[in-house]
Amino acid sequence: MLVTAADQSLARTFTGHRAHLIGVAYRLTSSVADAEDAVQESWFRLAGLTDEARDGIRDLRGWLTTVVGRICLDRLRSAAVRRESYVGSWLPEPVVTSLTSTGEDPLDHVVRDDGVRLAALVVLDRLTPEQRVAFVLHDAFAVPFDEIAAALGCSTPTARQHASRGRKALADASPPPRVALAEQRVVLERFLAALASGDVQAVIGVLHPDVVAIGDGGGKVRTAINEVVGATKVARFLLGLVAKYRIDPTAAGFVALVNGDLGIVIPEHPGDATTQGVPRRVDALVVRDGLVVGLFDVANPDKIGHVPFA
Repeated sequence: MLVTAADQSLARTFTGHRAHLIGVAYRLTSSVADAEDAVQESWFRLAGLTDEARDGIRDLRGWLTTVVGRICLDRLRSAAVRRESYVGSWLPEPVVTSLTSTGEDPLDHVVRDDGVRLAALVVLDRLTPEQRVAFVLHDAFAVPFDEIAAALGCSTPTARQHASRGRKALADASPPPRVALAEQRVVLERFLAALASGDVQAVIGVLHPDVVAIGDGGGKVRTAINEVVGATKVARFLLGLVAKYRIDPTAAGFVALVNGDLGIVIPEHPGDATTQGVPRRVDALVVRDGLVVGLFDVANPDKIGHVPFA
């Protein structure tokens, strides 16, 4: 098939929008794989248009954003069905980047946005697919409601209502704002040192009274099935894991950026005759008032296959 200069020009233009589209799709789906697939599908739809149809697109970035939103809506609906039989809690797929990332990958740019922090995505996951698409497209990317309505297959007033309900639901559950990485580093080091000490009071001392620990093993890897709430319960739960697996929390993994915040990437630790092995996992922290207020343990291998563990 002959590739024309116009085809090459269109491909370059699309590439210029790719990072933005990845950000839209990932914020909508909480899935790296689904985001990449949605963006690829949007390219196929653009490339499949006639020249006349392309010429009729006044704002290509806006058109692609709406197309990605429509594709992600289908994926969100499928995900909602899968969650009905999902074992344990459901967490987003983490985006792990190096502390010294060069920013060449589109995802490196995506995670700089406060709206794709793991804690923010957890809250978005509580919305219906329609609420999430309407809210994210309008409030985060300024897509007009008539275009959102077209993506959702509903009227413009209904699209407004979906966004309004999503906004109201999030108002009562928004995570604390991102704190500076330097402060996160101090809290993380105190947290790991307290765990290594084995002293329950020391661990409680670095946990916020309202701390919540959430694990996602998908029924394939052992982690917390239900949310663990409160400093005392979380401290005892974590120390129980440290004792069970006989690991040194300060040396079990390496520090990385997890959706732009500091976290720990833990490679697999094979067991032996006396010690149970530790499957690979990604742990992300949320910091508030100098204390750990949230802990997300993503261990489902289906959600961390893209993560570099070395």
